[in-house]
Amino acid sequence: MERKWWTLIAVSVAIFMLLLDITVVNVALPDIQRSLHSSFADLQWVVNAYALTLAAFLLTSGSVADLIGRKRVFTLGLVVFTTASAVCGISDSPLMLNLARAVQGTGGAMMFATSLALLAEAFHGKERGTAFGVFGAVTGGAVAIGPVLGGVITSGIGWEWIFFVNVPIGAVAVFITLTQVRDSRDPNATGVDWLGLISFSASLFLLVYALVQGNEKGWGSTEIVALLIAAVVLLALFVTVEHMQSRPMLDLALFRRPAFSGANIVAFAVSSSFFAMFLYLTLYIQDVLGYSPVQAGLRFLPSTLLSFAVAPVAGRLSVRVPVRLLLGGGLVLVGAGLLAMTGLDAGSGWTVLIPGFILAGSGVGLLNPPLASTAIGVVPHERSGMASGINSTFRQVGIATGIAGLGAIFQHSVTHGTTVALRASGHAPEVLASAHGQLATLLESGNVTQIARTLPPAARIALEHSYRVGFTGAFTTIALIAAILALTGAALAFLLVRGRDFVSAGELQPETVPAAA
Repeated sequence: MERKWWTLIAVSVAIFMLLLDITVVNVALPDIQRSLHSSFADLQWVVNAYALTLAAFLLTSGSVADLIGRKRVFTLGLVVFTTASAVCGISDSPLMLNLARAVQGTGGAMMFATSLALLAEAFHGKERGTAFGVFGAVTGGAVAIGPVLGGVITSGIGWEWIFFVNVPIGAVAVFITLTQVRDSRDPNATGVDWLGLISFSASLFLLVYALVQGNEKGWGSTEIVALLIAAVVLLALFVTVEHMQSRPMLDLALFRRPAFSGANIVAFAVSSSFFAMFLYLTLYIQDVLGYSPVQAGLRFLPSTLLSFAVAPVAGRLSVRVPVRLLLGGGLVLVGAGLLAMTGLDAGSGWTVLIPGFILAGSGVGLLNPPLASTAIGVVPHERSGMASGINSTFRQVGIATGIAGLGAIFQHSVTHGTTVALRASGHAPEVLASAHGQLATLLESGNVTQIARTLPPAARIALEHSYRVGFTGAFTTIALIAAILALTGAALAFLLVRGRDFVSAGELQPETVPAAA
């Protein structure tokens, strides 16, 4: 077999692992919570630690790869990701798991930043289109089967194995890369924007940390206010630094094209709305309705399979239909799907979510291919790598800030709604006594069963029903907010993404566009 096909195999395996570790973790979160006695904030960090470091190091990894060699950075990313996966699997505390997830995200950023460049170096002409098509199919497949595969592994052999399976796969990918993949670098690379990396990553971390800790510390507390101010100051510093750089990590001049700004708004909107809601959908299906991880994974299929099925159709439509209609229309469907989920109440079953899954899944499939092509199609060809990296960064920032922001509202709403319903039931004194004054803390951590098992039957039933009332009320609130985010993104996509902004008189550069990435 020619070396270029081995390059495709190595890159596909790496990206499949990287994306699978985003989707499989969601259905394992309730089991992780019970096993490690995690709080709700800990669960948020299981996802956010990965997303934050992936976002923070993505552009810098690309710059380092241009300087020292893409194969070298890709291989290092594989080693870091695989080693961190093993540490995730042996974690015996939430802190250990979340730190390992952060390291995993760093390795993922190295792989993600260099994968398309390695393919572009190995393939040319029509074969490059074939390679990018396989790459797109792998990314779509990872998203489609992730929840089910995560459920099967978690139910069958334990949540630890969603991380352990990466170890032998990663080792094989490292061997193939070292022996078969050719190296490449940018001869014009001048250095790495370290100040940009530090200011951007620190700003993002402080913002998300403040959002996660706001309910516990108090939104008006000195600590939270100071964190938010520091995040804004560091973000301003980052913008200033990027303006001063000759080769910045993030070229702000690209945002002068309205279509480029629109593409990144779409990336942020879909991630901070629908993808951020996956955590709360998982908790509802497993913790409230009582389904196993594999049963939960199967119930996500209407969304994930539709997204996978619609994407190729959207790819073909993108050369016949104005891109803004696909991007804006996709987000309208996502917003409509989230609005459909606001019909949830304490008496609902999971089938109430099906219309929302169908609409949102179709919307994601409709916007993903044109989003990838738009992000790089509206900038000069030589800037396509940075443009793709910026778009991926906006996706990860959207997931991290969406989970944290929605989580802050969700935590408060669950506690308030459950307490109100419990008082109405007449069993509040018994439950409060059993909780030893820590009801709010136990509710926010999701440990309702810890109180319920100590109660008489009538009080236990009252507590479980009250929690269901509080949970579904909180879910409805954040689903509505997520829908508003998606619909706002849709309006901006219709407004900003213009055909005349595309390079070469509106024509895309087909050789550089991953079909379904």
